[in-house]
Amino acid sequence: MPVVVVTDSGARLQPQDAGMLGIRLVPLHVLTGEQDMRDGVDPIPASVYEKGRATTAGASPAELSEVYRQALIDSGGDGVVAVHLSGRLSSTFEAAEQAAREYGDRVHVVDSRSAAMGSGFVALAAARAAAAGADLSAAYQAARDAVGRSRCVMVVHKLDHLRRSGRISATSSWLGTALALKPVLQIDDDGKLVLAQRVRTATKAIGAMVDNIVEFVGERRVSVTIHHVDNTETAEKVNELVCSRLLTAHDPVISEMGPVLAVHVGPGAVGVCAEPVD
Repeated sequence: MPVVVVTDSGARLQPQDAGMLGIRLVPLHVLTGEQDMRDGVDPIPASVYEKGRATTAGASPAELSEVYRQALIDSGGDGVVAVHLSGRLSSTFEAAEQAAREYGDRVHVVDSRSAAMGSGFVALAAARAAAAGADLSAAYQAARDAVGRSRCVMVVHKLDHLRRSGRISATSSWLGTALALKPVLQIDDDGKLVLAQRVRTATKAIGAMVDNIVEFVGERRVSVTIHHVDNTETAEKVNELVCSRLLTAHDPVISEMGPVLAVHVGPGAVGVCAEPVD
């Protein structure tokens, strides 16, 4: 049996990709009041993050351990590569390291140092290596080699959610709101969500986001995913802009950013994750 890859719902993998490569998904959590909703398992209404009352939680060591146990059985003992959301953005990576200790050297954990499809690209690298016959060591190395290979940039509609989640200061939030500034955010090399730029209008922010991606990619062929939070119209416009600027982009995917990230960036956000493929 091949090595099995596990990731979490923060990776935002397309279901067909996860299914074809046998990638196991561990749900992250959205919390509101006494409700604990599992991403990808329980229905999570958009109103949860629109009202700004929700928080998030990573997968617990117990949840991860159970998925690793079953994945290890299904691998026939060949091993598990677990790729998770950046440890700077979620407690899941720390919980994964704790859970993996139970299985010794048969479960290798990788901090993707990214989020959304930035994390998904790392999981896909490991899973494709495993599908091609790589052993545990080689599949793990494929994942490690993919860390930092992509870039994720996003534009948020409002600063309130970022302030509540501690991503920006209250002063920056007030100034941004008062001056109608639109923040362009980027996941840096350490896996942190940082403020890359502030611009005056949403249109200019979208342009700055795409400029950032184009500069990063250069002339290389690239896989692109465009994420959004209940903002399909803008995502489609971003797709058109990306395709016109990046002629090497092949059939970009448009998908929801997911409820866990949505809690932090708020409704209307749109982002681009790009990974050069050569």
